[in-house]
Amino acid sequence: MTARGKKTVRDLRRGSRSTLLRRLYFEGPLSRQELGSITGLSAGSISNVTGELLADGLIEECGSVESDGGRPRILLRVAAGRAHLVGVDVGETQVRVALFDLARNELAASDRPLDDRGHDAGHVVELILAGLDEVLERTGVDPAGVLGVGVGVPGIVEQGPAEQGDGASAGGARGHGPRGDAARDGGAGAVVHGQTVGWDAVPLGRLLRAGTDLPLFVDNGAKTLGQAEMWFGAGRGARHAVVALFGSGVGACVIADGARFRGATSSAGEWGHTKVHVGGRRCRCGARGCLEAYVGAEALVARWGAAPPGGGEKAGLAALLAAAGAGEPAAVALLDEAAEYLGAAIADLVNLFNPERIVIGGWAGLLLGPRLLPGIRAAATEYALRFPREQTEIVLGTLGPAAVTVGAATLPLSDFLDSGGEFPRRAAGAAVGAGASAGASAGPSAGVATELWV
Repeated sequence: MTARGKKTVRDLRRGSRSTLLRRLYFEGPLSRQELGSITGLSAGSISNVTGELLADGLIEECGSVESDGGRPRILLRVAAGRAHLVGVDVGETQVRVALFDLARNELAASDRPLDDRGHDAGHVVELILAGLDEVLERTGVDPAGVLGVGVGVPGIVEQGPAEQGDGASAGGARGHGPRGDAARDGGAGAVVHGQTVGWDAVPLGRLLRAGTDLPLFVDNGAKTLGQAEMWFGAGRGARHAVVALFGSGVGACVIADGARFRGATSSAGEWGHTKVHVGGRRCRCGARGCLEAYVGAEALVARWGAAPPGGGEKAGLAALLAAAGAGEPAAVALLDEAAEYLGAAIADLVNLFNPERIVIGGWAGLLLGPRLLPGIRAAATEYALRFPREQTEIVLGTLGPAAVTVGAATLPLSDFLDSGGEFPRRAAGAAVGAGASAGASAGPSAGVATELWV
């Protein structure tokens, strides 16, 4: 038996494979010589491990570069088509399911509007599973090559003991020890507390497991947005950051020294429910004076009161923006006030967390951002302490409105990279097909949820 904390040869091999895969994924193409220089691994280790990864089809040669007096150096990269990822965004008005290759190319997507049942858990599960069936059928992708299904949800996701590390920076070390397939499928036990959508300890993982045997990973949508922006977007390169989701509601992902700050029960980042007006407007969560009650898309459209009938929040915000652009006083005043509220709330983030960068994302943030950003920056400067504010840049996200879906897909991707390219086994005993969960109950689960993250 291996002593506790002592690494086996298998652990060291997995660690070397993971290190090279991560470097090639985030920084490739790279030559073997460059890999040795940036990882510190010996030339022999580089040769052996890249040979294994090539034999497994996980990496591929992609050209060469001239060397100083020697033979050309062969470039290596991760093989984009070797495996696939699914990302799911459980949004306010629809469920989006997208299938990606390892290079994050979107191969197919299914957008399924919520009907009059709204966020009824059984209904949401049906839409996820139907969307999963659709994208696989349209692309002809073999489910055996799908690394897992990542799901971004509104609310708090209970985390369990399988989670051991949380490095949010692109090449960061995880710190995980050896783990089995049960740990790699921790999302099957995920329990979601979504107060604004009426979810009280919904066993989402168990409901999804009834309809698919693919590995499951579940997290809060703002956190998946944060992961996407930190890995591939406007947060890239920062060690201390906050990525804010501005949509129907408001949330945030706080990154401290390259790792996401979760708090005691994984609810850290519920920024939209910090108070900006004592005794103020009633929020969807039931409390009064929340930031979300003033700047969330739902609240802005309701406060303006002149949205196109039946057009929904996106049409309402677009009309509000157009009215402000035309100089309509009520629209201008409402957006100016929203910018000040957001700026003041961002000043609180500056004072509390001292980030080097704050990224504003989400579909509403990207829609209104170009108009609101100058006012947000000015208000943040007015309300924050001067020295930390001078060290903080406030920018818009760069990954577009689908960033939550992309971020959700990084959940299984992270586990794959962390394992050194091991393909997870499918769950035993799971029903297959969207219809399997149609009548599933959404009652509380007795289990504690687990999840794996970067």
